Amino acid sequence: MRKLGIFDMSLKLKSIRTPTVRKTPQRFSPLQPSESSRRSSRLQNGTPVSYSEVDLSKIDKSLEGGHHLLRGEGSKPEIYTEEHEKLSGTTDLSWTFFVDGYGNDGKRIYDPVKGKTCHQCRQKTLGQRTHCSKCQMVQGQFCGDCLYMRYGEHVLEVKKNPDWICPPCRGICNCSLCRQAKGWAPTGALYRKIARLGYKSVAHYLIQTHRASVSSENNSAPVAAKRLLLSQIWKVQ
Repeated sequence: MRKLGIFDMSLKLKSIRTPTVRKTPQRFSPLQPSESSRRSSRLQNGTPVSYSEVDLSKIDKSLEGGHHLLRGEGSKPEIYTEEHEKLSGTTDLSWTFFVDGYGNDGKRIYDPVKGKTCHQCRQKTLGQRTHCSKCQMVQGQFCGDCLYMRYGEHVLEVKKNPDWICPPCRGICNCSLCRQAKGWAPTGALYRKIARLGYKSVAHYLIQTHRASVSSENNSAPVAAKRLLLSQIWKVQ
């Protein structure tokens, strides 16, 4: 190798090679936001996104008008009559939420064998369920939480009444499926908002607020009829 010059050539290559420098990786603390610039040139001048929660108290105050608490408007107008208000339930008993049908860990107990489906939340869990004397079907089964929040009734009180009729049979059911079948938008999680406004349940809120607009229109109807009648009388004269 020395005669061929290979050995001398290898020594020259070793002297020319520069030593490699190892870079220590930078670590960012999860508690401190990174201030590194965005890789995309399109996003470098953009406004930083804030993931902080919105102050829900301000939103609730701005929505206390009534109908604006609903998530959206359906394809058909939602109107209730005095008969609907007479069919809304009530109770003087108190109910503790998230206890009946829940385990010691605070989670609902799902049981495909012993559990019964709730018409409102459609969860097959353990716990108290209602029974409708009219339809005697699964649609008449409501869990205690849904019955109290959505209709202002107590499940233990209802179970003692052999003539009790479920909300779907009364025409006041506000579950998402029943509302969509009527062309109305789902209400979403509405109980906390309407409870702060003083309503007994979601059903009471819907019936009372939508009846108010109808009654005001009915009050203006006789006035319009009188004006039309007077105009016709003047034309005859």
